[in-house]
Amino acid sequence: MSEDELVRGPVHNLHVELGATFAPFGGWEMPVSYAGVVAEHKAVRETVGVFDVSHLGKALVSGDGAAEFVNSAFTNDLGRIGPGKAQYTLCCTESGGVVDDLIAYYVSEDEVFLVPNAANTADVVAALAAKAPAGVTVVDQHREFGVLAVQGPGSRAVVQALGLPVDMEYMAFQDATWNGVAVRVCRTGYTGEHGYELIPAWADAEPLFRALVELVRGAGGQVAGLGARDTLRTEMGYPLHGHELSLDISPLQARCGWAIGWKKDGFWGREALAAEKEAGPARVLRGVKALDRGVLRQGLAVQRDGVSIGTTTSGTFSPSLGIGIALALVDASSGVAPGDAVEVDVRGRALKCEIVAPPFVSVNTK
Repeated sequence: MSEDELVRGPVHNLHVELGATFAPFGGWEMPVSYAGVVAEHKAVRETVGVFDVSHLGKALVSGDGAAEFVNSAFTNDLGRIGPGKAQYTLCCTESGGVVDDLIAYYVSEDEVFLVPNAANTADVVAALAAKAPAGVTVVDQHREFGVLAVQGPGSRAVVQALGLPVDMEYMAFQDATWNGVAVRVCRTGYTGEHGYELIPAWADAEPLFRALVELVRGAGGQVAGLGARDTLRTEMGYPLHGHELSLDISPLQARCGWAIGWKKDGFWGREALAAEKEAGPARVLRGVKALDRGVLRQGLAVQRDGVSIGTTTSGTFSPSLGIGIALALVDASSGVAPGDAVEVDVRGRALKCEIVAPPFVSVNTK
């Protein structure tokens, strides 16, 4: 995809004003960094950061029995939650591969709002539309709304200063107004910190983002880009589709079995996933922590006693820990467990590492 074909979000011009560097991601031109990835990362962990993640998909499933239909399609059980709550779930193929992982916002029995990943939105919408019963409609709203994420210990004060509701449980949401415009306030995020995701109409995203930038900077925080978003989620061990989840990497291999509602009547891919669960997945996601100096990246061989036992799916330098970390799919037959020593082949150098159970740092979402 050429630079001219990349989609720009509703606050792109403000990113330019703020001096962002850009890169393509999921078909969008995304701000990668402003003050530097490490500074932005530490701001989210220690004070507060604000991200424009309007590239995330948006879709609406509505009509009589919409929630029941969504529940019959995706892995998690919407019956566990109700209106005003959100749920992490997965859209799978019948063979158990992952089309996408996403958040489902349960508005009512007849309305579910979905936030998939940018590159997979059309596929999720198409899969739902192809199987939607009479009376249920599926609408791609990708460019109808912005998504602005306020994350970190100071996020509550920032959102409250806008006059928006903040007293919600984790994975809950409320519809509110700011300066006369509608904003959905969600207690969700992708950083492992206490945070909120604000969903305004596309045309209202820029003024809201400007207000957030001023408040975040006033609180000693930073505007943050895609670079910090990736280091933050990797420290949490959160999967990224195309890395830890894909059509070839099942939820069970990615340790997302907790997001499968085994007790409900059915969902796409149930039989294949049940068979994999019974047999045990052939590979499993682990954390890898460098013991020597070196930065871990995607696609590196994980070895034990000189024998390859897996491959890194994501890798980065952890600003919180000051070391290289990675997520890796490791052969279940290898028997490696947290605490075991391994090596990662970094351009021909065997980097000493340790297997760990993610997250690499503490979770503070609640």
